[in-house]
Amino acid sequence: MIGKPLRIVRLANFVAPSSGGLRTALRELGRGFLAAGHEPVLIVPGERYTDRDTEQGRVITLPGPLLPGTGGYRVLTDKRRVADLLEELAPDRLEVSDRTTLRWTGRWARRARVPAVMVSHETADGVLRTWGLSESLSRRAADALNIRTAHVYSRIVCTTEFAEREFVRIGARNVVRAPLGVDLMARHPALRDPGLRALHARVDEALLVMCSRLSVEKRPGTALDALEALLRRGRRAVLVVAGDGPLRLRLEQRARERGLPVTFLGHVSDRAVLGALQASADVALAPGPAETFGLAALEAMACGTPVVASASSALPEVIGSAGATAADRGEAFADAVELLLSRSGPERREAARARAECFGWGASVEAFLAAHDAKALRREDASTRPAAREGVA
Repeated sequence: MIGKPLRIVRLANFVAPSSGGLRTALRELGRGFLAAGHEPVLIVPGERYTDRDTEQGRVITLPGPLLPGTGGYRVLTDKRRVADLLEELAPDRLEVSDRTTLRWTGRWARRARVPAVMVSHETADGVLRTWGLSESLSRRAADALNIRTAHVYSRIVCTTEFAEREFVRIGARNVVRAPLGVDLMARHPALRDPGLRALHARVDEALLVMCSRLSVEKRPGTALDALEALLRRGRRAVLVVAGDGPLRLRLEQRARERGLPVTFLGHVSDRAVLGALQASADVALAPGPAETFGLAALEAMACGTPVVASASSALPEVIGSAGATAADRGEAFADAVELLLSRSGPERREAARARAECFGWGASVEAFLAAHDAKALRREDASTRPAAREGVA
């Protein structure tokens, strides 16, 4: 383990102002690295160049074009500018959260003799299947991609055993496990708000919530299918969707045509409001089949709300017996919702919170630092906010 301060440069694509899990993970890990005495620097795409000191360390935004049809995602396409910035920053460690468009940085790191890790946030074959590729074709394409990825990075960081499987399948020997976490202070059952609940659901209605990006790989339509199945069975239920994305208009149209009681809030930027919504729901839905961790689901559980998750994802590993899993069909999700609602409110809420308490960000930071062959050099209040530094070119 390295016992000196390290400049850990982190790169991420597909980050938008309304991003959820990835943005949260980057922020919390950056805060943890900073509190541990290291120097995190995050490079992400944006509308224009900025350079700021933040609670998660230094954040540099480079201009990147919008990807059509993605609901606001941008990418770093100027390799020369990124490479020049990396040369200028002279990192001690490199951490990359994109195995596709930024894989070239692994080769840069090798030439510069900088140890580099790639963080696997979604399974490659899972994402390809959600885009319509057959299972066999998705697997072959994913294996080819993962072989190249494992070759150019010093280590591959996987957040769950589920995420690790596709690298074990190809015989990769540089894979390490580092779980993500949840802010157990900011997400708590005490956030439950009877007034907010009454705003969305009557006393005799089950309040379902889905906090997700509305894109193909997240399969948000399964939540609407589940609601429709519950209503057909006579179960009084409503659904509140917090999140935005390219499928929103289509989902809103489906809800109108089928007369489904669905409220679309769009992106909820106020984390306290989002926490209150998660805490006030009876059940949270996480239908994404390619999730390798599921931060939104874990946040809901920290708020005392059990989760129904896709059995095809990593979430069964995360939620344990405190939630329920289902096949990727509306009827199956409805069955799982009924199962959770058959338990008493206090029982299901206590179980959800207890499971979430197994996942603190402190353990995540230590695991990610270990992947960098580093350790915490000091213990500091991570809520300390450095003065902001702005730079615009």
